[in-house]
Amino acid sequence: MRSLPGFRDFFPSDCARRNYITGAWRRVARTFGFLEYDGPALESLDLYRKKNSGGEILGQLFAFTDKGGREVALRPEMTPTLARMLIAKAREYRKPIKWFSIAPFYRYEKQQSGRLREFLQLNCDLVGDASPEADAEMIALLIETMRAFGLTSEDIVVRVSDRRAWTQFLAGLGVTDESAAREVLGVIDKLEREPRESLEA
Repeated sequence: MRSLPGFRDFFPSDCARRNYITGAWRRVARTFGFLEYDGPALESLDLYRKKNSGGEILGQLFAFTDKGGREVALRPEMTPTLARMLIAKAREYRKPIKWFSIAPFYRYEKQQSGRLREFLQLNCDLVGDASPEADAEMIALLIETMRAFGLTSEDIVVRVSDRRAWTQFLAGLGVTDESAAREVLGVIDKLEREPRESLEA
């Protein structure tokens, strides 16, 4: 018996490496004042429909009907879960809210080198502060996370993109339809990951 395609086993040496990585993630996030949270791996399918995750994410869901007749999905990302949790207890937390999670996610997509159908991800969310200082803090957190693994400016480059600037740029080109703009932004996000021919198509 083998593991399913896109999933893998973690033998003790693999677990040791994974624990080293997640330990560094936790240390850096806590240094910046982030609190750890988690949510269920299984959510209502409607949560992803309502978030309007787009056709790509919806097409990659591990979704099924459970024994209670509910349409459910393994979480492909954390943002909808975070939003649901914050809405449920909005009055209990003062803003800005600084939370982080380290969790497995699931996407039924074509396997690529370094990208499987189950993957572990660090999410750091700063909610309720739209200031440039909050943006700078998130960039600093990213840089410190890389430094925690011994990487330096010789190894990494941080590039900043602003969706509002892209939206204004697209509007100047006559792309004002929201769904069309979202599709173009999706292509821009993949510029360095996918072949030029597929992006042009």
